[in-house]
Amino acid sequence: MGNKWILDVLADLKAFAEANDLPRLADQIELTSIVAAAEIVAGPDPRKGDAGDVKGAGSHTREIAGRWTA
Repeated sequence: MGNKWILDVLADLKAFAEANDLPRLADQIELTSIVAAAEIVAGPDPRKGDAGDVKGAGSHTREIAGRWTA
């Protein structure tokens, strides 16, 4: 299962926000879900020296994040 459980938790939080008329919170949770999914796919943090080359994963996440915050 690994870290994928967090995506389910975020989906539940987003559903709660939408059901309770909290659209900005729902949008931020969606962004957080995208970041979480990108990090899960990328694997261990290469800055810690415990992963292969995943250069570009962070920049892709920032590109997506920019679309949501623009």
